[in-house]
Amino acid sequence: MLKDSQAFSGFSTNDITKAKEFYSQTLGLEVQDTAMGMLTLHLAGGGVVIVYPKDDHAPATFTVLNFPVDNIDKAVDELSAKGVEFEQYENMTDAKGIARGIAAKRGPDIAWFKDPAGNILSVLQES
Repeated sequence: MLKDSQAFSGFSTNDITKAKEFYSQTLGLEVQDTAMGMLTLHLAGGGVVIVYPKDDHAPATFTVLNFPVDNIDKAVDELSAKGVEFEQYENMTDAKGIARGIAAKRGPDIAWFKDPAGNILSVLQES
């Protein structure tokens, strides 16, 4: 029934202006304002994500958006140079904030960071 539906995901923010700046300028995504005061993030491959304002916003406690990359070290370095701070998880991430799953044969290499509203995002390298 829904296999041909062009589904999309969404999450909230407490500051739509900061979100627009972060997603467009810091992450380099194509971001579009909507008539209802929301943002549409246009992802590679045609996917979209809606970011909507919410007065009583509470940051997601899980990863809401993952960005696969070819070279995680390069991606982390480039984002760090733009002011992005990567999460540090004890006994899990290295000094750069990367969990090295490939070498340990425990999944991808992944680094988590937060948007201005505290939602968790990641860059990950699968091989």
